[in-house]
Amino acid sequence: MSSSPSASSSGALPRDFPNSPSCSNKKPPMPWFGVDIGGTLAKLVFFEPSDIHPGDPEPEVEPDVLATIQHYLRSHTAYGDTGVRDVHLEIPNVTVLGHTGSLHFIRFPTHQMDTFLHLVKEKKLSSLAEIIHATGGGAYKFEKDFFNIVSMKLQKHDELSCLIQGIHFIDRLIPDECYYWNHPDLRNPEKSEKTPYDFRDPYPYLVVNIGSGVSILSVHSKTSFERVSGTSLGGGTFLGLCCLLTGCETFEEALELAAQGDNTNVDKLVKDIYGGGYNRFGLPESTVASSFGFMHRKEKRSEASKADLARATLVTITNNIGSLAMMTAMNLKLTRVVFVGNFLRVNPIAMKLLAYAMEYWSRGALKALFLEHEGYFGAMGAFLELMGYTNGSVHTDMISSPHKKQNGAMESDNHETDSTASQ
Repeated sequence: MSSSPSASSSGALPRDFPNSPSCSNKKPPMPWFGVDIGGTLAKLVFFEPSDIHPGDPEPEVEPDVLATIQHYLRSHTAYGDTGVRDVHLEIPNVTVLGHTGSLHFIRFPTHQMDTFLHLVKEKKLSSLAEIIHATGGGAYKFEKDFFNIVSMKLQKHDELSCLIQGIHFIDRLIPDECYYWNHPDLRNPEKSEKTPYDFRDPYPYLVVNIGSGVSILSVHSKTSFERVSGTSLGGGTFLGLCCLLTGCETFEEALELAAQGDNTNVDKLVKDIYGGGYNRFGLPESTVASSFGFMHRKEKRSEASKADLARATLVTITNNIGSLAMMTAMNLKLTRVVFVGNFLRVNPIAMKLLAYAMEYWSRGALKALFLEHEGYFGAMGAFLELMGYTNGSVHTDMISSPHKKQNGAMESDNHETDSTASQ
């Protein structure tokens, strides 16, 4: 069983970003970061160099101002009331265009964009960079705000291209980035084991990006993919309904409630209709037959707690996403389904539901895969665009890592790794 990648382990050798021909002659001015502005959350990937000091002659750096910015980012894990640096996702010992340092991952609610921009102005982040490489719908929506408040222009990039590029890049940079839940069991969730998955040669595969809504992509190669499906019922739906039904205010509050609730007090199961399972068609008695199916009865509404309503909402949204993903994968004859997006952040309930549903209903033909950096791949793709790595110029043999061989094969470290779905 593997935990999250050892992103903060000491003594690791530097991991090198490729020296792209498009940026080998002139480096972009620091600070180096990419932004993905989604419908619910804005995500930022920031590179903090550790080898720059006052007096250094590097033309892309103003050390004093940069040091002030980095001190602020490093000395805090929260920014304002809602900004958060996900410390557990930090990637240290990365070499970017000749500089060694760490990649940081920061998020804040998109509706707090005005607060964020004024924080950028206060901390003088805009004094060094005139252009931000950005992706997501917010790159269009907030373009004028960036220019009017902090005099920064947005270089906009396609969000799905950034997503795919970010997935491929981080997976090759970090050992055990990709994993699955082994032995998923809804009746005994603790039995599920987090297990590394060998994602070296995944093509073709399906990506299910769960943000405010859901986009489903069929990925054929590093540079070839298409959007094949999607739904408006995503993470934003879960949060919105939970706020309406329970009075909670944040995603974290909604998940905390859901973890304490019992959806069977809200949902009608197969056993509530048949008195047991529907064996002819392989429907176990615990299968949800009707989401919120008991809520038409007054006595059931009075018995259901806020936690029960939150859990039922989570199960409803997750089951819908899983069903759509499974049907799409089976229609396209794909066996690997990768779930990403901030809906999965600190959300093991949804991940295990998806893992169970994909395995059970496909009779083991489909495998639900997950990635440690969940919702940051779009921002990573925007960062790569800043570095000049476009149109599939990032290849496995251009990235070195202390945990992976140059050809992309993982060093033997006695981890259990499964690649059966790619056979």
